[in-house]
Amino acid sequence: MDALLEQEVAVKEILFKMKKIFLFILLSIPALGFSQESLSDLLNKHNTKSVPYISVEELAMPKTEVILLDAREPKEYEVSHLKDAINVGYNEFDIAETTKLIENKEQTLVVYCSLGIRSEDIAEKLSKAGYKNVLNLYGGIFEWKNKGFDVYDSTYTKTEKIHTFSSEWSKWLINGEKVYE
Repeated sequence: MDALLEQEVAVKEILFKMKKIFLFILLSIPALGFSQESLSDLLNKHNTKSVPYISVEELAMPKTEVILLDAREPKEYEVSHLKDAINVGYNEFDIAETTKLIENKEQTLVVYCSLGIRSEDIAEKLSKAGYKNVLNLYGGIFEWKNKGFDVYDSTYTKTEKIHTFSSEWSKWLINGEKVYE
């Protein structure tokens, strides 16, 4: 009887170890398939850093006057934007119109989009057009909202809504209500 009891205990121990291994594997699979890259990794992958970044915290500090340029599409801007930002768009960006609007090429310009990828392209165009103080908002409007700062809708009312461009990009918005159509 003792041998039978020992076998039963051994089998239970083996089953317990197998369950632990199975559980470990089961819990590890999502981590393998959905490893989250950091915002820094994402921006390094898509940007050249040809335009210096300004952090959300630096932009939020009271200091010299800056002009905010929103490099997202009008439908994104209408859902929400930073206070007093001017929508210059991305697909329909017109450097001639922007230079008419902002004549002082010494003025500090902060360009932003959802995360800071499209805004780098627009900021490069502004720099090539002779603007001397052009900055790209690191993490864009998503990082702005993620850090708890206010955004405004087309009626200049504070809102929690952020146009996230697509469901794929929406994963980068942690705070706020996601809108992508």
